[in-house]
Amino acid sequence: MATTGHCAYCFEILAADLENREPLEYTRVQDLWTQHQSLSKLKAAESGEQEEEDPDLQDGDDLEDDSEMDGLEKRDDEEEEGAEKEAPKPAGFGLRLPSINRLQVPSPSSGSSSSTPSSLSTTSSRAALRDTSKSSSNTSFFSFGSRRSQQPSPDSRPREEAHPLFVTWNTISSRGHKSLRGCIGTFDPQELSGGLRSYALTAAFDDTRFPPISTSELNTLSNSITLLMLFEPASHPMDWDLGTHGIRITFSHHSKRYGATYLPDVAVEQGWTKEETIVSLMRKAGWNGRRETWRDVKSLGVVRYQGSKATLGWEEWKAWRRWVQELGK
Repeated sequence: MATTGHCAYCFEILAADLENREPLEYTRVQDLWTQHQSLSKLKAAESGEQEEEDPDLQDGDDLEDDSEMDGLEKRDDEEEEGAEKEAPKPAGFGLRLPSINRLQVPSPSSGSSSSTPSSLSTTSSRAALRDTSKSSSNTSFFSFGSRRSQQPSPDSRPREEAHPLFVTWNTISSRGHKSLRGCIGTFDPQELSGGLRSYALTAAFDDTRFPPISTSELNTLSNSITLLMLFEPASHPMDWDLGTHGIRITFSHHSKRYGATYLPDVAVEQGWTKEETIVSLMRKAGWNGRRETWRDVKSLGVVRYQGSKATLGWEEWKAWRRWVQELGK
């Protein structure tokens, strides 16, 4: 299941690359994100309880009682602040990972694709990161020095989830308007630590429909992660449901092979019917026939699938990152 923690890791990878620093590793981000979310929920619950208590104070309450309550509130605040200052630092925090280099490799013939209304993007030059990350995902970068004996052996660690996945970057305007900034993924199952690291950069820098994302754009970004699952061959081109299924098409035309995909939310966001979605997807793949002749392409095959999606904005990620930095002081 996709989570905002996955999105937080993508932000961490992109920001670290643009800021020329080393990112926190995947498992550390997930642990710290979960801790921060739990603290935020606890504070929200305490705030809600306080709001419920406030209406009980009557206009006739004397100043002495108010003063005593102010004193209690002040002491409570001081205790909470002290608790935050004394929060234990996570083991291994502050240690750095090796820098991620932008690798340039030939594009493989299959695997990656973009999933938005446009021509099909080529596979990222950063696709080599997938291979690099697979080999490193089972090794803790915090396992050195006196801490080595504390780390579980690779064989004892639970097997990491693997999913086909897509990473999407959008920019959000001051009026809340969302614009696509990059979207690329793969149908090959990826261990999440390596797959998210690779495609966070791929979608940001190598979607050929857009210029690479710059540092100045970071505070306008929103990130979405879609993990793909439940792949099924459709019995005919309309054998899928809007808003539930993404579709992947393949077909031959004039001795050429074509293919493209749309994620489950694309057709709904565009306000398309099923037929409009199919025609748009065929054009995205490179077909240039007349709209009314799409059914004449007899080799058209459709695979439907579902996705688990999570989305996170820059401000929420930045608040978490400040909290992490405070833990490291």
